[in-house]
This record gives sequence, structure tokens and C-alpha cells, in this order.
Amino acid sequence: MKPIIEFKNFSFQYFEQSEPTLKNINLTINEGEKVLIAGPSGSGKSTIGNCINGLIPFAYKGEIKGSLIVRGLETKEASLFELSKKVGTVLQDSDGQFIGLNVGEDIAFALENNAIEQKEMKERVEKIAKVVDMYDFLNQNPHELSGGQKQRVSLAGVMVEDADILLFDEPLANLDPKTGKVAIELIDEIAKTGKTVIIIEHRIEDVLHRSVDRLVLVDEGEIIMDDTSDAVLASGILPNYGVREPLYITCARYAGAKLDKDDKLSNIDTFDASKYKDLLHDWYKSNYVRKAKKEEKELLKIENISFSYDGIKPILKNINATIHEGEMVSIVGKNGAGKTTLASVLCGFIKPDEGSITMKGDDLSKYSISERAEYIGIVMQNPNQMISKNMISEEVGLGLKIRNVPEEEIEKKVNEVLKICGLYPFRKWPISALSFGQKKRVTIASILVLNPTILILDEPTAGQDYKHYSEIMEFLKSLNEAGQTIILITHDMHLMLEYTQRAIVITGGEKIADEASYAVLCDLDLTNKANLKETSLFDLANKIGIEDPLSFVECFINYDREVRENEN
Repeated sequence: MKPIIEFKNFSFQYFEQSEPTLKNINLTINEGEKVLIAGPSGSGKSTIGNCINGLIPFAYKGEIKGSLIVRGLETKEASLFELSKKVGTVLQDSDGQFIGLNVGEDIAFALENNAIEQKEMKERVEKIAKVVDMYDFLNQNPHELSGGQKQRVSLAGVMVEDADILLFDEPLANLDPKTGKVAIELIDEIAKTGKTVIIIEHRIEDVLHRSVDRLVLVDEGEIIMDDTSDAVLASGILPNYGVREPLYITCARYAGAKLDKDDKLSNIDTFDASKYKDLLHDWYKSNYVRKAKKEEKELLKIENISFSYDGIKPILKNINATIHEGEMVSIVGKNGAGKTTLASVLCGFIKPDEGSITMKGDDLSKYSISERAEYIGIVMQNPNQMISKNMISEEVGLGLKIRNVPEEEIEKKVNEVLKICGLYPFRKWPISALSFGQKKRVTIASILVLNPTILILDEPTAGQDYKHYSEIMEFLKSLNEAGQTIILITHDMHLMLEYTQRAIVITGGEKIADEASYAVLCDLDLTNKANLKETSLFDLANKIGIEDPLSFVECFINYDREVRENEN
């Protein structure tokens, strides 16, 4: 195989940093390979991607040592234009990638730069828009799309190009599970055409829905392991470096399985679970106990809520739901289903066409947005829409300052929440120096510090590695256990399973289910309607002949919670 990307003793240090982000990287990627680069937030994996596509050193300045050759070009001597012809990139932050006034223009941007004839350009744009299910949105402003729809447009913009190397930086960050699955299948189809594909992502189980040639694990700017995905998974080292392993593998380990790379671990469909059938059955019989249902007290009542932006197309249709005191509940469903719109209605950002929202019988419609913020706080999906200050500590303390909290108390509260969110070492940093995932944690911290009655988080863990995901969620859990009511809008089925007892499922603006989280992901008809994805634990239970797969999944969730509680 012929090398297409070669890092040789390569190091990179941003000018504003005191230490190198990448340290002595030696990595070769061959023509036609499909490589997954994984690692925790801040590990350097996105920096590796930015070196490959030329954003380093042309957009992000710093000191380079060693050599990086991409398609025969030494990157530090090539131009950004030359590299862009060879490497197509889907960025983690979709908003930062949009150029056109509408979706069609944005997808066509690279073709226009290459002076493709208009007839061919239109045909190629329409074809790729159909592939990513965005054909009906070609005339829409990309900034008005949902997070998942924006990601699909970015994907189309890269797929329409004819670059030899395609780089996907956290392609699943804003996608619902089913759309994410389709995206991975699309990327796999692209790889089969002979393109070299690099995926930077920490959602290992979702990416491995389709096979990769290699898995490269990165931490603190160094390559920890570079091997087949089966070998890396068998090693058991991923959780040590802030990366979650597939749930079916964790379950097998809980049962005492000594996993081997020959077990074909990379995918639940190929995993040789028969070797561990008896162990898994014994573990299930020993640990399954149905939890008693807690007494619930009504806090927030949502009645007959309907809403339309244009008075024609309904976004929410007759939504009814009850949020109980002190619970943590998920709202899930496909991209564009109306989840974020419902959150905006709850916060008073938009007024419903019909229906009412009451808290302990008190009608919230009489309160202004600022007054309602005392009751309901929200962390938005895109951190760039919330940040208004230059420095991290200033941003997190802004809400307290507006409320005239004394300076010494602000500092104390800000430092406490920064420690929980893993941002304390960066408290004096400018926000501009942070990664997308780190910015996300800043916005979470800025709302958490205010401690509202109900806390809504829209995709709280998008772009977060397992370590920071766990830190944030364990903090939210501790708030919840202290009485904080929390609503999570999420595409992360692991989060829903692990941390929320109940899930409200919305699709097409309608509520189609409201039941135990584990039950949602064991209902194939429901997951299909709502663009969710059944949990691999359900597949594992069926694979080893468990009579009641639902209770097997429940057993894992309860056992896993106990393990994490003991660790903490």
C-alpha cells in the first residue's frame, strides 16, 4: 500500500500555549485506508486533523517540528489552497463551515470554485442532497436548520467534492442515532470508492457500525495505540483514556469475560458472544432486581401545546407531558422533531399558539423571559449562541454578576463549577483558545452556577469524551439527587439509558411515547419512528437467548449505575 499521509517525528505548539499540543507524532495512513482517530477532548486528535487539512499552520498559528507529507506535499511548505484540493473536511462546528445563502449554494460552493458547468453542478448537488436527505431544504438558509440538518449539509458539501482524502471531525456530534447510523454508512460507501477516509470521533460504538482498517488512540498529544479496532477493544484501555467502549463489551466484562481480538469485538453483529453465553446468563440471574418505583410529585405541567413559526406548518402538535419534582428526564427524537422548539416554549423564548405551561399550578405565561429564567434555565446546543464574554471566568460568572451577587461569592461559585466541568485549569484562558467541546462545558457551567428550579440542557454532552461526559453527568446527577429537576434533550442513547429513568419521545412535533428509558430502546417500532437506535445490549440479550431482553437491559443499567457510584 502506498502512503498518502506521513507524520514523521511531528510536533506542533500553538503560539498561545506553553506546551506542545502534539508531541513527536509518527503516523502513516495509506491510500484507500479508513482510519478512526479517537481520544478525549483536548487530546490533540482534532489538531492532527487540522494539520492534515492545512488549517495548521495557515489558520491556526504555531511552531512545527518534524515533517508532515500529504499526497506528496510537505504541508508547512504548501498553500492552504493546494491542500484543500487534496483534503475535504467536515468540521465539528457546522456553523463555521457555511458559505452559501441557502443549502443548495452551500453544497455547490466547492464545485463553483472548480468552475464546474452549471448543469453538471446542479445535477451533482441534487443527487448528493437526496443521499443525505436534504433535497427538500435546498432553498433554505442553512443557519435556520436543526443541528443534525446542518451536519448533513456539511457532509454533502464534502461528498460533492472529488478530493482524495476526506476528513470527518466529530461527524456524529449533532445527529440523531438513526441519522448518525446513515452518516456512517454513507462514509463507508465513500471509502469503498477508493477514497482515503479519516474519522475523528470518540463515539466508538457508533462509528464501528461499519468496519475501519485501523483505530488510532491519542492522548495528551501522543499516539497511545495504533492497531485494528478488534485489538484496541480487546486491550480494554479505552476507558483509561476517556473513551467509552461499546456497551455490549462492558456488559461482557461485567460478566467476567476475558475478551480476545479474535472475538470480532468491533460490532455487535460480528461479536462472538456464544463463548460467553453461560457467563452472561449467570451474571444476569445473579444481578437482576426490579427497582421499586418512586413516589412522584408534579412540578411542571405541559398541556395541549401547539406551535407554528409561519402559521401554516405545525412544529409542535398538542404536546402533553408532566415533569415531576426532582427527576431527570430525557426528551428524544429525530432531528427537526420539535425538541428544541419545545424547550424554547418552556423558557418563554417563543409563545405557543395553543396550550399552557404551569409550575405547581402557577401559569408561567404571565412572566417575562428574564423572570421565567428564575424557574427554568437552558443550556443551548450551540455554545457560540450563548457566549458573550472573552474570558472563561467572566462568562461563567456573568449571570451571577447581573443578579448583583457579591464578587467574592461569584469567584467561589465559579471556581466550584469550573472544577466539576473540568475547566478550572483554564479559568484564566480566553474562550477563543478553547475547542468546541470545551466551549460547550463553559456554557453548561454558566447556567449550572445559577441553580434554577428546572434545568434544561440541549445536547449537554455533544462533542464530549467519556471522561468529561461522565464528570458533567455525575455533577448533574448530584444536583438531581439534591432535588434539582433536570430535562435533557439528547441524541445520546447512552446518556438516556444511564442517567434518566424516563424518556419522552417526540417525532413530527408529536409525543409518541413516554416511558422507561430502557424500554424505549427495546421497542424496534418506536426507535424506527423516532430515528433512534436500539441499544446493543438488547441485541446482545437476543444473541445469547435471554427470554426477556428488556429486563436484561434494565439489569445492565442498574448494575452499571452501581459500579459508577462506587467508583465515585
